Amino acid sequence: MADLKLIAFDDEDLAIIGAHLQDAVIRVEDMAYLKADRRFALVVNRFDWSLAVKAETAKSKSGAKSGKSKSKSKLERFVRRRAGVRVEHVRGAQVSGIDLLQKDQVLSLLTLTFEPGEAPQGTMLLTFAGGGRIRLEVDCIEAAMTDLGAAWETQRKPEHAGD
Repeated sequence: MADLKLIAFDDEDLAIIGAHLQDAVIRVEDMAYLKADRRFALVVNRFDWSLAVKAETAKSKSGAKSGKSKSKSKLERFVRRRAGVRVEHVRGAQVSGIDLLQKDQVLSLLTLTFEPGEAPQGTMLLTFAGGGRIRLEVDCIEAAMTDLGAAWETQRKPEHAGD
């Protein structure tokens, strides 16, 4: 699969980037607010949900035809990819529930959302498992996500309540 490159200029675009970043894992040392550049940047290991969905679809089709149970099969292939993310036009950043001194701490991103303010300004909110949050006050939405190289297989698929 080709590397994914996405850019967001509105909340619908940002929701697409957020969907691709769901369950990304990030070390605290791999994110930075560059105040002088008005940019927030991070490097993540994102879970490739598009491949997981294809595997689940293939598994359910083959299971339906053969009458096999839904046990783990060779069709399940889970992949993570390194990706760079940047948010431009950042006026301020606030962190809560994250110890910035624990550089090796690993965070799991749950959602990336936008709360509109006085147009086109607003707040981008990164919400992490365990209650950590980063609030980015932005003049407007301009964000990008770019895959940075080869993917690797992982044995684990992130699980959520109700899965």
